[in-house]
Amino acid sequence: MSRIFNIFKKLNADDRTAFIPFITAGDGGLDNCEALVFTLAESGADIIELGMPFSDPMADGPVIAKSHERAVADGINLNDVFALVDRFREHNQSTGIVLMGYTNPIEVYGYKDFAIRADEAGVDGILVVDMPPEEAMDLKKELDNFEIDLIFLVAPTTTDERLEQISKLASGYIYYVSLKGVTGAANLNVDSVNYHLERMRNYIHLPVGVGFGIKNAEIAKQIGQNADAVIVGSALVSIVEELSSDKDKLVTKVGNLAKEISNAIT
Repeated sequence: MSRIFNIFKKLNADDRTAFIPFITAGDGGLDNCEALVFTLAESGADIIELGMPFSDPMADGPVIAKSHERAVADGINLNDVFALVDRFREHNQSTGIVLMGYTNPIEVYGYKDFAIRADEAGVDGILVVDMPPEEAMDLKKELDNFEIDLIFLVAPTTTDERLEQISKLASGYIYYVSLKGVTGAANLNVDSVNYHLERMRNYIHLPVGVGFGIKNAEIAKQIGQNADAVIVGSALVSIVEELSSDKDKLVTKVGNLAKEISNAIT
């Protein structure tokens, strides 16, 4: 079984909700990013999502889109992302690592080579935001060779039929996009989230993580009462944008927010 499966198995036994922070790999500089990955793990992250920088992050809102732009401008590529995971795995074998991004860089790398390199680095899951289930079989086949989970997005507009289709392909966990629109949107409706979580669980028997619109510990606590995982991205990436020139302040502020959220959902 995958590391992600075992993480959720342990969390379930302890009656805990997973904390899954997101940052874009290389944003703010590789050294800063490496420090943040370790800080997030030390501050309660069960799984860390690392964005794979891409020049056209169409599914992301302004905050995360700009983080892609900054990383791309700095020349960060997939080999840099894998090297970052390599260094993390030299010291940490317990925290899950998921790479999140777009189809194009993976296709350019080649599905087989991508899966091999991801396994070598210690990646546990892949989430491709613009790859529908109908087009995912070739990548899934390569990832399955290494027990790397293929994670899918589900939205409020996802039909029951679509949920059934996704349930046949997905592993690890489901990322529920709690709002219509792009990342970083506002006006999170907790009652709506809970309604869709209940509906999804009629078809999907994987853990469900809720993301989009979770900006602080208070909202995270509300969502964590019913979700299997709380996913936080834009709130953390905003700190990277603000403080990338001051590594100590950056690491401290990200660590403090991560601890607040992790403690709130425990």
